[in-house]
Amino acid sequence: MNIPAEHLPILEELCRSQPLAALATDAGSHPYVSLVAVAVTEDLRHLYFATPRATRKWANLARNSQVSLLLDNRSNQVSDFRRAAAATLLGTALEMTGSAREEGMTIYLSRHPHLADFTAAPSCALFKVQIDRIYLVTRFQNVMEFHLTP
Repeated sequence: MNIPAEHLPILEELCRSQPLAALATDAGSHPYVSLVAVAVTEDLRHLYFATPRATRKWANLARNSQVSLLLDNRSNQVSDFRRAAAATLLGTALEMTGSAREEGMTIYLSRHPHLADFTAAPSCALFKVQIDRIYLVTRFQNVMEFHLTP
């Protein structure tokens, strides 16, 4: 991974401390943004989220698997202009099935045990995002771009 040591702690803190992310999918003529509960893997290369199949986001992902997710630590205070950090994760989402779903569900539920009933429903899909690129923004204007290689 090509993330410099001085930026890695900020990125790791965002990915591990934030339980929710804004997920942007392609709705055809415009983007569609949803709030999703997320679990990021230790190596920051993958992210999991769950959604019922009867949702707009699931339909959008069935047409185009490219996604963007935003994780941030804002508090909606003026101090955010100096202190807040945000990470935009770009990647490809794939619905997990079989043993890959079971493995992913272990990671997801370790982060969100309160969603066990939700994810146990037959109508619930688990997606794994292969993170390709990360944009980290600090101090409202310092933008760093990191490419993750397989």
